[in-house]
Amino acid sequence: MSKQDYYELLGVGKDADEATLKKAYRKLAMQYHPDRNPGDAVAEQKFKELGEAYDVLKNPDKRAAYDRYGHAAFEGGGMGGQGQGGAGFDFSDIFEEVFGDFMGSGGRGRRGGGGGGGSRGSDVRINLEISLEDAFKGRQEEVTVPGHVVCESCRGSGAEAGSMPERCDGCNGVGKIRTTQGFFMVERTCPKCRGAGQVITNPCTPCRGAGKVREEKTLQVNIPEGVEDGTPIRLSGEGEPGAAGAPSGDLYIFVSIKPHPLFRRDGEMLFCQIPIPFVTAALGGELEVPTLGGGKARVKVPAGSQSGRQFRLRGKGMPVLRGGYTGDLILETNVETPVNLSRKQKELLREFADQSGDDVNPRSSGFFAKVKDVWEDLTE
Repeated sequence: MSKQDYYELLGVGKDADEATLKKAYRKLAMQYHPDRNPGDAVAEQKFKELGEAYDVLKNPDKRAAYDRYGHAAFEGGGMGGQGQGGAGFDFSDIFEEVFGDFMGSGGRGRRGGGGGGGSRGSDVRINLEISLEDAFKGRQEEVTVPGHVVCESCRGSGAEAGSMPERCDGCNGVGKIRTTQGFFMVERTCPKCRGAGQVITNPCTPCRGAGKVREEKTLQVNIPEGVEDGTPIRLSGEGEPGAAGAPSGDLYIFVSIKPHPLFRRDGEMLFCQIPIPFVTAALGGELEVPTLGGGKARVKVPAGSQSGRQFRLRGKGMPVLRGGYTGDLILETNVETPVNLSRKQKELLREFADQSGDDVNPRSSGFFAKVKDVWEDLTE
């Protein structure tokens, strides 16, 4: 099956600049991220294809080759290609590059670092649901994270106080054992130290040599203004502790925003449907409408306004994350038909209808005139 064009995949033109590419990838990566689509193989594949496309187009050399030769530029080892598509990229690096603006401070760290040759701790992912008001204003949120913390008694070494882990004599501290089978060299993880390269002969009592103990921790998370649904926030070093004193993993908090009873969000734009009385729509008037920031705004409704008419309130939408500006609020009118009329009110409306000509209701009059013409053409 032929691969989709990278520009089409990201939904950008071939003249798209770096900022446009990054914005397009950010939006689609959040939409198709595996954490937001658990068990969805199609979404996972889409996420990988998006990462591949962005990795190529953000690099001037790769992009130039792609513009000239298409996908063939990376086939058969072209451009030093490797991996899927031959582009040679790391999804975690791309994801951090794009979302690193608000994913916490400090470097990622790499697995296998740290003292004693232990492996870096696992990353932890949790979901956090906030209101649209919280996304508008930003706030400090307290989250409780289940998991493990470094054992205070042994400070993560796993050895009893006063003792130290010893070099594994099964692999001489390498963590792997090599054996020869005919012409082949086979390498496997050392069963004695399980790849750590060291063994604990006198394990710490509180953590039983694990170097960590199970404990919930409470953290303060900064929710920035304008955060979007699906945005990941990274707290560096707040994941699972590493083995044998290695660095801890990271905590990823994926933000979801609850639906609002009045406002609908689309990026930096807010939309709100407002019902207006029949009389106000006919004669015109002024309405007081709410804004997400907590204030109110006054809107002048011209006489003869119909359902679906829109009014734009500039600067009353959502703040743009790290953008330094605010979107607009679009109000859409919905003319309310009177109900529960008294006898007198019904009589007045009938009198109004009797005195009304086509110019009072031009849209309905014009529609039914067209319907009449169609019927006449069909009966001829």
